[in-house]
Amino acid sequence: MPAVCLCYEVHEPYRLRHYTVFDMGQNSIYEDDDRNCDILLHTAKVCYLPMNDLMLRLIQRYGKDFRFTLCISGTALDQFEQYAPEVLESFQALAETGNVEFAAETMPHSLSFLYSREEFIRQTEEHAKRIKRLFNKKPTTYRNAELVYNNDMAVCLNELGFKTVLAEGAEHVLGWRSSNFVYSPLGLPQMRLLLRNVPLSMDIGRRFSDRSWSQWPLMAETYASWIHALKDAEVINIFNDYHVFGLRNTAESGIFDFMDALPGLVLANEDFTFATCSEIAKKYKPVAEIDVPEFMSWDDAGRDLNAWLGNDMQKDAIHSLYALTERVRSLNAPQILQDFERLQTADHFHNMSTKWFTVFTPDRPNPFQSPYDAYITYMNVLGDLELRIGAAEAEQEKMGLEGHVRKKPAARAMKKA
Repeated sequence: MPAVCLCYEVHEPYRLRHYTVFDMGQNSIYEDDDRNCDILLHTAKVCYLPMNDLMLRLIQRYGKDFRFTLCISGTALDQFEQYAPEVLESFQALAETGNVEFAAETMPHSLSFLYSREEFIRQTEEHAKRIKRLFNKKPTTYRNAELVYNNDMAVCLNELGFKTVLAEGAEHVLGWRSSNFVYSPLGLPQMRLLLRNVPLSMDIGRRFSDRSWSQWPLMAETYASWIHALKDAEVINIFNDYHVFGLRNTAESGIFDFMDALPGLVLANEDFTFATCSEIAKKYKPVAEIDVPEFMSWDDAGRDLNAWLGNDMQKDAIHSLYALTERVRSLNAPQILQDFERLQTADHFHNMSTKWFTVFTPDRPNPFQSPYDAYITYMNVLGDLELRIGAAEAEQEKMGLEGHVRKKPAARAMKKA
């Protein structure tokens, strides 16, 4: 019985304001609060609230037969709590049904595994605890930011207790094999590796509103027939950004009607069902190991890291950021730590991409006029952060010296007595 596995990324970055060299040392307000609030409220109105309402109605309609997985980034949770608590409540309503699994990732939606294993572990554990606190669900499935994955990451996640990890069904990794089966990471037979069915995911994520596509307009009946044609599959992993509902594909495109009809059409064939990632991991044994020595992602072009680390600006920015890790972590400075973590969000580096800058993504537009503006702004912010770190270190050292001086007289008095 093939299982359709729906998994959606829910992510909202904090966008930086236009921060110049003249701001450095003068103020440390890095984020564009007005813009972040406006975008979040718009997204809540056209995407999150109507889509969560639809998913709740589908669960009520089909009961245990309709199930799916969500992965909500820490920065999205922050903004829900800050700007639109009703969105968080709508996700909690979904959690209460018992039909929704919540996967873990890094708290700030970062690429930290590439640069700091300790930072990655901290952020992952922090996110898992927050998911448990907000949704009463302990994550056992891991979906890294941008589906970035390799063999070493699986080893680390296994040590952290995760049972399942999600990754891209990249052709250069799969070869002749199909993404429609359960695999295990290299050397980890106890773990499950679920690979995205790229064509079916892209049909909704990229092509649904493309009027030049031969299958436009895509009807739910047609899409269900494509799923039913995979009768020899074990699992059909359809992973997408939640923005495909209402933002990337507007309500006028018919995307909500499409999703409203799809579960019933899929379930009309009794050989097919819906399942969460963890349910699939428990039900199916791996058919083989998948070797992923190099990092891959769900980037549309090369399934690699070029969208975030493809030019010297991006590399310089991210190396400069992670060079501050030990200094930040050694301080007792919560605001500096928060700013440091939010600066790790992968979107900041994507904004510096020269190759993809001209690609228009309606749901995630670049807030800068050019990748060079994005880089200059980011490095100005990083420069100010380093000034603050230096000042905090000096203050911490001063406090330590003063404490040492205060203790000496007491020690001498004891010796004299």
